[in-house]
Amino acid sequence: MSDQPIEDVIDGATIMGAVLCAYAPLIRLVPVENIKGGRLPEGQPLPAILVRTVSSTGPQMLRREGTRRCIDRISVAVRAATWAEQRAIIRQVREAGADRVGPIGGGSSVTILLSGLGPDVDGPGNTYEQTQDFRVSYDATTGE
Repeated sequence: MSDQPIEDVIDGATIMGAVLCAYAPLIRLVPVENIKGGRLPEGQPLPAILVRTVSSTGPQMLRREGTRRCIDRISVAVRAATWAEQRAIIRQVREAGADRVGPIGGGSSVTILLSGLGPDVDGPGNTYEQTQDFRVSYDATTGE
């Protein structure tokens, strides 16, 4: 996943981007260089995927010192040239992220769950777009 360098920050968007970039069936449809974080640049070749944070709960203290549980709602937007292509890619996005548990994408104690499929919408430049949201939970160290 590329856009701006993320200086070793582990968050839900970074974790989800790593999952998508490592999922071979998805990469056969969307090259890794077309999976972005933050926003899609002007003239972005299609198909493309955009990963961004929708919301984040405040970190919750766990019993283990120096660790906080974080929960991020992550939106993965698929933009494609055709409706059929959009639908095929969104299926693979769902398969890539659904029901994952463990150390994932640099995160500790990660859990990823589906959290809602968005509507088919008209994207910019006469493209097809749809989003899939995920609930990404992970442990973050607090430096204590």
